[in-house]
Amino acid sequence: MSYGGLNLGLGNLALLSTAETRSISPENFTGEKGRGGIATEGTGAGPARELGQGWKISPSIRIAPRTLATLADIHGMGSLQHIWLTVHPSHWRTLLLRFHWDGDVRPAVRVPVGDFFGNGWCEFGQISSLPIAVNPNGGFNSYWPMPFRTAARITIENLSDEECTLYYQITYALAEVPEEAAYFQAQWRRSNPLAEGTVHTLLDGIRGSGHYAGTYLAWGTNSSGWWGEGEIKFYLDGDEEFPTICGTGTEDYFGGAWNFDVPGRGYTSFSTPFLGLHQILKPDGLYRSQQRFGLYRWHILDPIRFHSDLRVTIQALGWRSGGRYLPLHDDIASTAFWYQRETSAGQPSTPDVRALEIH
Repeated sequence: MSYGGLNLGLGNLALLSTAETRSISPENFTGEKGRGGIATEGTGAGPARELGQGWKISPSIRIAPRTLATLADIHGMGSLQHIWLTVHPSHWRTLLLRFHWDGDVRPAVRVPVGDFFGNGWCEFGQISSLPIAVNPNGGFNSYWPMPFRTAARITIENLSDEECTLYYQITYALAEVPEEAAYFQAQWRRSNPLAEGTVHTLLDGIRGSGHYAGTYLAWGTNSSGWWGEGEIKFYLDGDEEFPTICGTGTEDYFGGAWNFDVPGRGYTSFSTPFLGLHQILKPDGLYRSQQRFGLYRWHILDPIRFHSDLRVTIQALGWRSGGRYLPLHDDIASTAFWYQRETSAGQPSTPDVRALEIH
């Protein structure tokens, strides 16, 4: 699909376009035409001291503790097309990404960097999907289309007490954006542990029109036994007690079946273009006593449309004696992805390091 010169699908890749391609990185902080690789100082100045300008002088940035860095500040009309970045895994939960559209002071995206790329446990998990690809060893890639009409700003905040080194590249197109194009949004929430008799909320208080586009869960079990019997529910356009869309089980929603258990193999990972159980972290016989999982489900071919409001929840259920369900108290961190007409939808309070910590 092509809008105003923007290539939004493989089917029209051969078509010529009036769009202008630009790219921001530490080698070209502004994305200006003809201004890449001109740095004379940066994190690569030492290794390039015998080669000089143009030889990887500024491939990365250093972010001081408890400071915010601006990765992109774009003015004009267009769409982000590809984001690549990498940073040490110890920072995957303590670096907070924010995206702002069209000068909105409220972020449309506020998510820890690891969770945004489906790696919330600060340990590498390969993902081979359409909008998100994570490759050895910690190469984070996003292909979510992110249109903007007047401006786009991406920041990253280091919430930790340690300096970090970040490599990144953000490729975008300057082109006309159609009236019907919606704004990309993402939100992170965590229940740790999930309180007695409650469900984990992925989204709430969303007002406006749009469509739900995807779910990532970093799910840590706090008890033995199967943990994924619960249902995901989508409350649309005025739904109150009961939702319009009700799933049949956690593994069902993520495209698996029968506990992801292949006889003789146990939990079996998979990563496909639209869904996966890509990460299975097992007890180590010492300090890691419980299992942790990473799961994703992208609603790209089956977006969930809403016109006035949206709420999304998921249950945590196992089994107890007598064939009865057992409500669980697991550690569930979710990242919800969606598009809507408004430039932002409001976010929960900014998490601190203690709320983000993995333990």
